[in-house]
Amino acid sequence: MRIDLHCHSTASDGTDTPAELMRNAAAAGLDVVALTDHDTTRGYAEAVAALPEGLTLVTGAELSCRIDGISMHLLAYLFDPEEPALLAERELVRDDRVPRAKGMIAKLNGLGVPVTWEQVSRIAGDGSVGRPHVATALVELGVVPTVSDAFTEQWLSDGGRAYVPKHETDPFEAIRLVKGAGGVAVFAHPAAAKRGRTVPESAIAEMAATGLDGIEVDHMDHDADARERLRGLAKELGLLVTGSSDYHGSRKTVSLGAYTTDPEVYGEITRRATGAFPVPGTGGA
Repeated sequence: MRIDLHCHSTASDGTDTPAELMRNAAAAGLDVVALTDHDTTRGYAEAVAALPEGLTLVTGAELSCRIDGISMHLLAYLFDPEEPALLAERELVRDDRVPRAKGMIAKLNGLGVPVTWEQVSRIAGDGSVGRPHVATALVELGVVPTVSDAFTEQWLSDGGRAYVPKHETDPFEAIRLVKGAGGVAVFAHPAAAKRGRTVPESAIAEMAATGLDGIEVDHMDHDADARERLRGLAKELGLLVTGSSDYHGSRKTVSLGAYTTDPEVYGEITRRATGAFPVPGTGGA
């Protein structure tokens, strides 16, 4: 059983539509795939309608959080998407994305880069605009060779020359909201140091004590030493260990199913969730 619990579509910053993502997940030999777009559930209906037979969809979202000035992401699985408190918080984060992107564009213009809002908006399409869309604009302009190369201090990484902060949720509040909506909370890529400062293990322990369910260990941004360290931390804190591709389509080089979650862990996630249930495919469009 092959399970990938972290994937993005055009509903946020992926390049596959939700329907394409479902078809591509089946073609990649996955049995279970999670749709975890940034701070949005807009892709759910299209994904469900396109689910091929034999593929199960886990609905979710990747929530933008910040603790002590450090940006982090929380994967929320199988929560009730209409629960008012969590819905209101997601909307706050999403509503801040456009002014933030325009602020980054202004900074880039000040650095002599001729990126425009029209260009970034075209790239984002109907998705929730984010840094990867600005990064793609830099690739189009020949400023950097790849999207990953835009996430440096030179450009868009936390504290970078063109970085602009956005509204981000306190992770303890985010965990409370996810649990209140019947969901399961997993800390995404906690040791991804190339993205900026990482959350100290002491803070992860505090999150575990207040309801965090797991940490994403097997991820393209974690080397072997980081994975070993995180597995030890998860065991010490009683946290679930997940593995996921963090697939973004052509915006990243990682492929669907490059990293996967143990079926027993997936089973525990579904047992803990009360806000929604995995959706089995019945043929799709």
